[in-house]
Amino acid sequence: MFVRNYLIPRLIQYVLVIILGITAVFFIPRFLPNDPVLRTISEMRARGSYLEPGAMDRIIADMTQMYGLEGSMFDQYIAFWQRLFRGDLGVSFFQFPTPVNQLIATALPWTAGLLLTTTLLSWTLGNLIGGFAGYFSSKRWSRGLDTVAMIVRPMPYYIFAFALLLLLAYVVRWFPIAGGASIGHRPAFTWPFIRDVMWHSFLPALSIFILGTAVWFQTMKLVVQNVNGESFVQYAKLSGVHERRIVSHYVIRNALLPQITGLGLSLGLIFSGALITEIVYSYPGLGTLLYNAIINGDYNLIMGITVFSIVAITTSVLVVDLLYPFFDPRIRYQ
Repeated sequence: MFVRNYLIPRLIQYVLVIILGITAVFFIPRFLPNDPVLRTISEMRARGSYLEPGAMDRIIADMTQMYGLEGSMFDQYIAFWQRLFRGDLGVSFFQFPTPVNQLIATALPWTAGLLLTTTLLSWTLGNLIGGFAGYFSSKRWSRGLDTVAMIVRPMPYYIFAFALLLLLAYVVRWFPIAGGASIGHRPAFTWPFIRDVMWHSFLPALSIFILGTAVWFQTMKLVVQNVNGESFVQYAKLSGVHERRIVSHYVIRNALLPQITGLGLSLGLIFSGALITEIVYSYPGLGTLLYNAIINGDYNLIMGITVFSIVAITTSVLVVDLLYPFFDPRIRYQ
């Protein structure tokens, strides 16, 4: 019953979403006016390289074949899926001949370490404080926190991040201006390198954490206020159930259900990178890598990062969907 009515439909939906998403990622960059092969030839000419007409034609043909741009659009599409099943995302255009897999593997730990930590911390703290603030909404401290969240949350992220950068990096000079680690430090699992990475990542992490906590706080507070007005909560209060049990087992536990779904989506979005954060702080993550790929028309790198993101998001949604009945016993498999 569970496999036929619950698991199989979700697995089919999971596969279809991945196929449609990757298909869109394949075709959209090819509709852009930026031809990576001609761009590379133009850059070679701009550097003063002289190419004979015959040699240029051979170079264009070799690059077209190497970048998977040979043949019709349908031929390219079939070849793309064949390479994808082999785990081959091709080589980068603007960082030739570095494979896309290597570039993603280099940038992913920076983004995952930054976003995974800040997402989990902001989700935990925001929901915890927001849950109690929603239940005790008439308290002065609850109204004060809500006022602070209302001031912080509407701020455009790039302005907030840039303000932190100006204040703590340019004015007081407590933290570095850019980068993920000091120049000359080789990545190693040692305390000096870990401390240096934490020092460089503090400002981008702080900007994401503050705004993320404000978002989770306000969302959780509104959900708790709605749950607090439900009949089963009022019945528990009239029945003499201890208030601590009402808050933890009746109100916050039910209010967490939509927040768990939001956490699953947020964890999936980690693998697309924090574009604005990494650009503002010159952080060497997937966001910066994707931005450079778009600017340079790097089809392979754009598709590699986006495919990775699509698979991560859909997988996180599937995992949350399958685990949701354990959090909400009201859900049945029919």
